[in-house]
Amino acid sequence: MKKKVFASIMAAALAVSMLAGCGSSSQTTEDTGSAASETAATDTADTSEAADTTADASDSSDDGLITVGFAQVGHESDWRTASTNSVQSALSEENGIDLQFVDCDNDSAAQLEAVRNFISQDVDYIVIDPIVSTGWDTVLTEAEDAGIPVIVIDRTIDDSDKYVSWVGSEFTNEGLAAGAWLKAYAEAKGIDELNILEITGTTGSSAEIGRTTGFHKYVEDNGWNLIDSQTGDFTQEGGQSVMESYCKSYDGQFNVVICQNDNEAFGAIDAMKAAGVSYGVGGDVILISFDACKAGLTDVLAGQINADFQCNPLQGPDCLNIIKTLEAGGEVEKQTFMAEPWYVAEDTLPNISYTNNAGEDVTEDLIVVDQAVVDGAY
Repeated sequence: MKKKVFASIMAAALAVSMLAGCGSSSQTTEDTGSAASETAATDTADTSEAADTTADASDSSDDGLITVGFAQVGHESDWRTASTNSVQSALSEENGIDLQFVDCDNDSAAQLEAVRNFISQDVDYIVIDPIVSTGWDTVLTEAEDAGIPVIVIDRTIDDSDKYVSWVGSEFTNEGLAAGAWLKAYAEAKGIDELNILEITGTTGSSAEIGRTTGFHKYVEDNGWNLIDSQTGDFTQEGGQSVMESYCKSYDGQFNVVICQNDNEAFGAIDAMKAAGVSYGVGGDVILISFDACKAGLTDVLAGQINADFQCNPLQGPDCLNIIKTLEAGGEVEKQTFMAEPWYVAEDTLPNISYTNNAGEDVTEDLIVVDQAVVDGAY
């Protein structure tokens, strides 16, 4: 639907310029994210009548719905399920959307193929949650050439800016906040030495890169002992497997485990239980997690996870707002950051202070989890 509008606008503009004898001009689109659409419209201006005919056929075939292709990472975690549900709920037929959904099962090649299939189907918009942050420029150029605006959610794309908008989390701030909390918590508890085992997310994903970068700044600045770091691929099975290996290799040598999402933490809990390692509030091991899904906050409430740093998965309404704004000819922000709180099991600290990834000194409240917090979680 959007491409028809763009083609008509450009055809009218061409007619005006021919009458006035003026040359063409370009428009800066850094903040509006409309570069892809304008490029496609320019390419088809001379054949706008044919484009209109094609668009009319497309409109009639989908009963006037806006067609959107959504290439999701997979279904590896509670967070991912919540993200998928949020997008599917917002981009619904009731809201004027025909959503084509592909679960890419954490396969980067399959995700690129899914996006190319969306392009060949001539959808109106594409939504991508990129499995990895690189390798995207070619396919995004193809989408741009086809006049299909791309919206990126959650993880970031680092090797191309050919998308109209990104909606997600500041992953480095999550890692920085975790480091700031651990430093202040250890000081409050009189813990002089931190020996840390880390279970990271999918290697090369922006969530893994950001959380690792932020937390490792505190490791380096404070001289903490990072014993080992291995990926659990954001899965419970991966977290359990890595933690089982850690318990055998580093028995009695660690007092902190940091997992880069709740599902990895669930697996680490199972492994530590089986190995007879005490953890959480009052235990020998401080357990830190990210995501703060309902099941994760249930473990925080039970004192099994000491701190959980939320990564908000509910980007569906933002995607719908972006599409509706573009359909109306409006401008959208290039980046939108989700609001995210930090959760803890104890009232030891009221807040934490740190310098965020933007270089700003911030003080942020810590929320002690109660049943109401769990009930309101995703």
